[in-house]
Amino acid sequence: MADLDSFECKSCKIGLTNIFSHLTLDELDKITIQKHCKIFKPGDTIYRQTNHLSGFFCIEKGIVKIYKTGPKGRPQIIRFAKKGDIIGYRSVLSKEAACTTAVALTETLACQVSSNVLFDLIYHNASFSMEIMKMACDELGEANDYIMDLAQKTVKERLAEVLIKLCEDFGLDEDNILQIPLTREDLAGMVGTATESLIRQLADLKKDDLIELKGRKIKIQNIAELKRIAAGF
Repeated sequence: MADLDSFECKSCKIGLTNIFSHLTLDELDKITIQKHCKIFKPGDTIYRQTNHLSGFFCIEKGIVKIYKTGPKGRPQIIRFAKKGDIIGYRSVLSKEAACTTAVALTETLACQVSSNVLFDLIYHNASFSMEIMKMACDELGEANDYIMDLAQKTVKERLAEVLIKLCEDFGLDEDNILQIPLTREDLAGMVGTATESLIRQLADLKKDDLIELKGRKIKIQNIAELKRIAAGF
């Protein structure tokens, strides 16, 4: 297998669509020289909550589950990261321990960029700095929306909203099946409910012909009605 660390960032197509599109060729070369890339198998931990990170990660391939563990040990899924996403950067910027855990859901290739390089880019590239701030604000906005949903929406409404979000982020195949492998526990963790409650709500959506269940796979049959439920109507 080729040395993963030798791949040039300026040749990576991800850089055309994420924050790296704001970097010069010299800055991309600087990242190439010092980055460290690794393949993670499903279930492998990329970093753990309370770890002090030496750099942030760019997901080159795969899907990563990001979750936070509460005082009672119950995991709460924050989001799923996919190809082109940046994870772990807020802990690096704040110089605090990671507040979440990142685990590979599918085989994942992640490249770690050191904190020193990140700060150097922020200090010397205004466009990159603005994009980092925008990304942090977007995630904060999503967190605020999630808190409001937990307080004001029913489990059924939150489930419908999560299914729509997963459709938007990961898409459907030709049979309208969600393109992300989720256990019922993972889906319950994202909705913010017990697994038993999640299973009952899935059964209700199936009975109403809004979805079809095929093992872990979920086929979306009526996305318009799911959007109506998610909106509270």
